[in-house]
Amino acid sequence: MKQIINSIIASLTLATLFLTSCGSVSTSNDSGLNILASTTFLADIAQNIAGDRLVVTSLLPAGSDPHAYQAAPSDVARITESDLLILNGLEYEHFIESLLENSGGERLIIEATTGLSPNEDAESEHGVDPHMWLDPNLVVTYVENIRIGLTEIDPDGADIYKMNAEEYIVQLKNLDSWIVEQINTIPVKRRLLVTNHEAFGYFAKRYGFKIIGSVIPSFSSNAAPSAKEMASLIDEIKRLNVPTIFLDTAENDTIAKQVADETNVMIIDDLHLESLTEGAPAATYIDMMKHNVSRIVEALK
Repeated sequence: MKQIINSIIASLTLATLFLTSCGSVSTSNDSGLNILASTTFLADIAQNIAGDRLVVTSLLPAGSDPHAYQAAPSDVARITESDLLILNGLEYEHFIESLLENSGGERLIIEATTGLSPNEDAESEHGVDPHMWLDPNLVVTYVENIRIGLTEIDPDGADIYKMNAEEYIVQLKNLDSWIVEQINTIPVKRRLLVTNHEAFGYFAKRYGFKIIGSVIPSFSSNAAPSAKEMASLIDEIKRLNVPTIFLDTAENDTIAKQVADETNVMIIDDLHLESLTEGAPAATYIDMMKHNVSRIVEALK
């Protein structure tokens, strides 16, 4: 994918479309620039940096799973009209590759994860774990990369973007401190995570969780486990007395329910890992993280 993006960057330059932090959508602003982010959480992060100067929209609607998203013809038009396209990177946006190949116009494309290195255990036969945003400390780099992109397409707004970025980074650091406080209420021996797909690697490393396994042993939710993999996970859950399986609300819970029935554990299926919501409980990236942490703490305390 990187080669595709690099080749496009070489021949293209600049775009916009935006999802505001409160969840409302607009496709125009006074600057005439279209800022488009691939996902709702990226759009929200970018909106915090852009402030009132620009409007950022999300290509994917709230509640959608990027791993399973089926692109619509209108998505090509939205990319064509964009001046700046913000991606997560790390092969996260597979759905967007064909859209980029078919879109016209010129835009700047940035990857929010540029400069970040995956965890050693974030690379496997399944690829590279792209879920870096689940550690707010890594989102600080997202902010800097997005600020650079906004400044490149709108140099006159550089001071505004710098000030907004600095203020948002303070919020991210406060979020991190809050998460640490919440996690500290969970006994260490109960800090065990079983998820539907492999999404919590960076979160677990930052906050001291042990990942026991995932129902779908893949960084994508759009995959399936083998019978051997399921049997192994069931054995581990029983052996360690894992109390809960955690799922994103957009994920199919059929296989997770089979595992839960075999192990007699609870399922928490209302996390928001890949997308924001229209209003509560995950209207913004920070709200999303607080909701997820609160649900994890409630289940494991």
